[in-house]
Amino acid sequence: MCLFSYAEDPDPDEQAPAGLLFVPVRTEAAGPVLRVFRTPLGERTAVGFSRRDLLTATLGAGQPAIPLAEAALRALTEPLGIDRLVVDPVLTARAVSTRPV
Repeated sequence: MCLFSYAEDPDPDEQAPAGLLFVPVRTEAAGPVLRVFRTPLGERTAVGFSRRDLLTATLGAGQPAIPLAEAALRALTEPLGIDRLVVDPVLTARAVSTRPV
């Protein structure tokens, strides 16, 4: 028998809604396009930041972003087969390029 009551503890897989997020985009002629990232294991993921300064610290000052609610971001990425959302990532890697650096 367990000595502790866990009835009030949230399930670790059930996270609270993120609310309004700053979402990285690319600027195209038709308008902003969501940037899609990959996890270290290669899974495609949407990324959002809870504060603009966190986005700037991770992706740089020149990274354009748009504010989106978490639900809107999920609705935009679901048709692409992306069901993962990472909020406030702190590590990123350069994009893969075929051009020599």
